[in-house]
Amino acid sequence: MKLPKFLMADNSEFPEDLFVVHTEYPRFILNVEEEEVEWLDDLEGDDEETIANEATQVVEQAFKWCDEELAKYDDEEDED
Repeated sequence: MKLPKFLMADNSEFPEDLFVVHTEYPRFILNVEEEEVEWLDDLEGDDEETIANEATQVVEQAFKWCDEELAKYDDEEDED
């Protein structure tokens, strides 16, 4: 099964929080409201600085994707 790179999620146990799930390596769950990341994969490699930079970039992509998705919801509500 092919999955999207990012998925948006919520949970009734955390009603104030919004999550983004990154399904590709390195997999993680981002709590958008708390700006916290839970890594699901071990980040391994020889160059820790490169790994840290790549991790930062993919988390920034997740925030950007989330903002764009939420804007789409806002646009749909404005049309109704």
